Amino acid sequence: MIANAATATAAPSPAQAPNPAFQRCLAAMQPLAAARGIDAATFARYTAGLQPDPTVLPLLDAQPEFTTPIWDYLAGLVDDQRVADGRAMLATHRALLARLQGEYGVDPETVVAVWGVESDYGRITGKRPLRVSLATLACEGRRREFFRGEFLALLSLLQSGDLTDPDLTGSWAGAFGQTQFIPTTYARIAVDGDGDGRRDLVGSIPDALASTANYLQRAGWRSGEPWGYEVKLPAGFDAALAGRTARRPLSDWVARGIVRVDGSAIAPSDARSALLLPAGREGPAFLVFRNYDAIHSYNAAESYALAITTLADRLRGGEGVVARWPTDDPGLSRAQRKELQALLLARGHDIGAADGMVGNATRRAIAIEQQRLGQQPADGRAGHRILDALRTAAPAPAAPLPASTAFALPAGYPALLQSPSPTTARTVKNMHDIPGLTVGTFQGLDALLVDTPLGKAAVSLFGGQLVSWTPAGQEDVFWLSPLRADLPTPIRGGTPVCWPYFSRQGQSDAVPAHGFVRTLPWQLAAARREADGTMVLELEPPPLQELALNLRMQLHIGRSLEQRLVTTNTGNQPLRFTEALHNYFRVGDVEGVRIEGLDGLVFLDKNDGGSRHLQQGDWTLHDPRDPGRADRLFPGAGGRYRLVDPGLARSIALEVEDGRTAIVWNPGEAAAARMADVGAHWRHFVCLEAGNAGPDVVDLPPGATHTLTQKITVTPL
Repeated sequence: MIANAATATAAPSPAQAPNPAFQRCLAAMQPLAAARGIDAATFARYTAGLQPDPTVLPLLDAQPEFTTPIWDYLAGLVDDQRVADGRAMLATHRALLARLQGEYGVDPETVVAVWGVESDYGRITGKRPLRVSLATLACEGRRREFFRGEFLALLSLLQSGDLTDPDLTGSWAGAFGQTQFIPTTYARIAVDGDGDGRRDLVGSIPDALASTANYLQRAGWRSGEPWGYEVKLPAGFDAALAGRTARRPLSDWVARGIVRVDGSAIAPSDARSALLLPAGREGPAFLVFRNYDAIHSYNAAESYALAITTLADRLRGGEGVVARWPTDDPGLSRAQRKELQALLLARGHDIGAADGMVGNATRRAIAIEQQRLGQQPADGRAGHRILDALRTAAPAPAAPLPASTAFALPAGYPALLQSPSPTTARTVKNMHDIPGLTVGTFQGLDALLVDTPLGKAAVSLFGGQLVSWTPAGQEDVFWLSPLRADLPTPIRGGTPVCWPYFSRQGQSDAVPAHGFVRTLPWQLAAARREADGTMVLELEPPPLQELALNLRMQLHIGRSLEQRLVTTNTGNQPLRFTEALHNYFRVGDVEGVRIEGLDGLVFLDKNDGGSRHLQQGDWTLHDPRDPGRADRLFPGAGGRYRLVDPGLARSIALEVEDGRTAIVWNPGEAAAARMADVGAHWRHFVCLEAGNAGPDVVDLPPGATHTLTQKITVTPL
């Protein structure tokens, strides 16, 4: 097991030319595989097409347990969040952990602490393809023989059926699963904890926790005994006596004046124990016993073992390490690391999301800010000193957004506003005679009406706007304003199509907000009904003179809803545009909903002049920084969001492809009172929009096509 290796980032996967030396190395392992019982067909199947990943090689000498100051290591691994999550896991798996304690003698807190440190309770298990990483390390680097054994053990597990996914991912060093076993340890130690006949440490929590308890028992764990405890040294103590292998009777340490960290006496005994000074004579001190060695064997690093023991103590209600570490710049918890990253993002540093994971991009940004602030050394380390300095520094001005192409109002646009759609009941009957598809009216709007066993939908021909989707057996997913103004005023509700710009980004006041097409008559270009009953519609707005962009929208209306905006550059010059699908989701009461998938992201707050802020936790309308309203643009968002609505007892999942921006909007009570088409109805919707806007502009070369896709699925709570 290689602790915390799962936190390494995934390797890039560039196309590679065949590597003859690597292929020769793989071929040379085939006889070794055969000697282990791996048949030729299995070996060929799991080595076919493998190419080395050279990015794993530098990591051999960069394990955080040996390169990170222990105060930084413990600050990130034993923080309040991991403690709270661990206590929740103790409660959730109480019966399982009690059974394992009876079978293996290992207390629940220690087992859960290993789980928490190794994978954050199963959340972070590694992103590197195991076969690739282990094959690379088996053929290159300084520990080839060791990793050759791990690679062959992995193939054995795949052949036996203990592992079923050949593309399994894990750490750079081959550790994987809930508690990060390497393949040889998996083969020796893993047990079937849930009785299904397989040892599955990836998908089965009982198997993973039982295997961890089995490992510790076999490593010499003694039931009912402590791992050790923090102590205080007398003045002038000889630090040369410290060391995990320098064992003495406990009575010897007592005779030398060592007491517990609170000053209380230690009862002398013959128990063999060792003194640890992980940061030297001036830092915390610990006396450790046999159970500490069992934990240390899981990953042979003092910082790792102390992370496990400290977390286990805190899960029991202890306060953790009491003595101060010998530094004037303590380490940061994950929440503090997120805050630091948000401050860096606000200053324009391109470091990705504020996720609490301090990688090279974050370190480079810290070093730049350290230099700017005159801090020495400017080493890129994430500590309290730089965090405190950025907290008190003057806020960074909002960075200007990249401008899209400035689009002029197309000729004939005013006349098009008043034009009817060429799609009529007759044209649909003549050209698209499909059961379940008609033209009619929906709340006074001329619309394409879909009515199938899978549900109902309405698409307004004005604006090409989806205004209703009601899956079978459910309520309408979208909100449509009952106070909407007469056309050609834009329709408030449903899913307005904002194109070829969102808001007025890069545009003058001479053009309408949110693009041209939401106030034009659209037409049905194609339609079909698939075998499962899904209705597929393709619509397009009228051609706009002098606009070298073509837009077509596709709708797949079935058990889920899929919507695509397909933009093609028909000109001979590159164009830059922004876009959004401006979803108005209907909710019971916006004050009771939350949106998952935005935690840790930086957003631009339109209510605060476009300033950057960090989203902390799920989005709700009760954000203490600016409660009761929201107008937030999240650049570089992940594309998977979940709107949880207790009022209507449902959740709405939104999955987005090629849309890097999420937008969340609700005007709140005060602003809604000034909006004629919202008013008191502000409580009954929240906009969660998919798009490319703000910094996320789309650059489209001549002849190229870009597709923004959103998929909406509704699930009862």
